[in-house]
Amino acid sequence: MFFEDHPHRRLNQLTGEWVLVSPHRTKRPWQGQQEPPDRATLPSYDEHCYLCPGNGRAGGAVNPQYTDTFVFTNDFAALLPEEPEAGLTPQADGLLVAEPETGTCRVICYSPRHDLTLARLGREQAARVVGVWCDEFAHLGWREDIGYVQIFENRGAAMGCSNPHPHGQIWATRSVPMYPAAEDRRQAEHLRGKGKCLLCAYLETELARGDRIIFENDSFAALVPFWALWPFEAMILPKAHLANILEMSPGQRRDLADAMVRLNVRYDNLFRTSFPYSMGIHQAPTDGGEHPHWHFHLHYYPPLLRSRSVKKFMVGYEMMAMPQRDLTAESAAARLREQSEVHYMDAPGSGEGA
Repeated sequence: MFFEDHPHRRLNQLTGEWVLVSPHRTKRPWQGQQEPPDRATLPSYDEHCYLCPGNGRAGGAVNPQYTDTFVFTNDFAALLPEEPEAGLTPQADGLLVAEPETGTCRVICYSPRHDLTLARLGREQAARVVGVWCDEFAHLGWREDIGYVQIFENRGAAMGCSNPHPHGQIWATRSVPMYPAAEDRRQAEHLRGKGKCLLCAYLETELARGDRIIFENDSFAALVPFWALWPFEAMILPKAHLANILEMSPGQRRDLADAMVRLNVRYDNLFRTSFPYSMGIHQAPTDGGEHPHWHFHLHYYPPLLRSRSVKKFMVGYEMMAMPQRDLTAESAAARLREQSEVHYMDAPGSGEGA
């Protein structure tokens, strides 16, 4: 097959950017480290964790003794709700361009348990997290000063996460950020030119081919996108045309929780470790406009390449020219498909349990 043997580049339909794929490089010898399963365990409660129930945070606030999910405004938020009174000095030459950005940053603790990732929280608790996302999106999206709500999670030290307590974040901004804005343009152009939603058409193609599908349930499909940059990058796409997470039915919310847990378990089983990633939900802006072209979706960007200690680095050619990968999207999907949906730490004989 051409894709598996020859260098080629693939177009990311959502951004208009290209990625170089060099599949022949996977045939080179590998003498890297082979490691046993990571069975390191954390306590269910950590007195030093600033996200655990009842503990103090760095900003001085004290967490309540929460027993489910817990949401608060970040003590050291990257965004502030009001513009400075002085404002920015305009540049006459138009080369040094800046503008104020306002918004808010929220933190969502998925569970009071310090030791459970989303892969081991279970579908019921994951569905509660989805419900909190919907509540926060509704509350923030209605604000006149908020034009976009970005829900995301950084998992693992490899992705810069300094606290293993299961949590995610929401940054809500006045303007639409760069990457969602690019996807907004591409989806709008496709609808105008083709008369059909871009991601509806794309998912239809992927489901028909099957070689990049990881799994599916009644409402969602998990796949490795044709244009994936990261070795085991994945997307979760709703089968119905939904612009944002508020358009989901109760059943679709449960199915989204199911899909997230199943993908997380497969990730962990791949290298038998707590798999790091950055995950984000891209959905329609909350600027009051009509967005019939938007089809919401989840991106997963994990850095691991060959083992739990060998990462993919975007350096050299990737930084100076264009992203490049060796493992094809089809091969990555096959690797993830073959993983068990029973977490390796919960498998018979593991000696572990939630």
